[in-house]
Amino acid sequence: MLRQNVGVTFASPPDDEAPSDRFRVCFVCSGNICRSPMAEVVFRDLAEKAGIGAKVASSSAGTGDWHVGEPADHRTVAALRRRGYDGATHRARQFDADWFDDFDLVVALDRSHRRILDHWALTPENQAKVALLMDFAPHHGDALDVPDPYYSDDAMFDTVLDLVERACAGLVCQLEPALKHEHRR
Repeated sequence: MLRQNVGVTFASPPDDEAPSDRFRVCFVCSGNICRSPMAEVVFRDLAEKAGIGAKVASSSAGTGDWHVGEPADHRTVAALRRRGYDGATHRARQFDADWFDDFDLVVALDRSHRRILDHWALTPENQAKVALLMDFAPHHGDALDVPDPYYSDDAMFDTVLDLVERACAGLVCQLEPALKHEHRR
C-alpha cells in the first residue's frame, strides 16, 4: 500500500511521520502539482518493488506557494493512474529551507529548481544533498531538465512520466545496494 502525502502546513517536512532510520528523499518542482508528485509516487512504488520500500521515505514539494493545499493536477493523477500508480490523495506543499536537515537527498526536477534549492541550502552539507533527477537516468544525454507539462496536453504528462520513471529507476538502483547492505548488519 502506498502512503500518500496529505498535509498542507509549512512547519514540518512532508514525510514527518517516517521513521528517522529511513533514507529520506524529497522531490521538488515549481508548484508541487505535476512533476514532483509523479516522482514521489513513482520512486516509492519502485523502491517497494525493489525490496527497499521500508528503508526509504519519499515526499515532494514546490519552490513556490501557488498551489499549496491543492491536489495534484488532474492530468498528473490520470497519467499516474494509466500506469498503475495512485496520486489521488496528494496535496501540494512548499519546500522550506529548514527541511534540509530532515532529508538525505533533495531532488530538483529541473535546473531552475536546483538554483533555488542551492540558494536556500546555506551549509555545504545541505548543498551536497541537492541533485537533479535526470542525473539518475541512465543515458540521459543532454536532457538535464524534466519539462513542465502544466501548459501542455495529456501526451506531455505521459512523456514526463516516462522521464520520471527512468530517472527514479536509476535512483533506486543506486540506493538499493547500500540500503540492502545496511539491512544485513
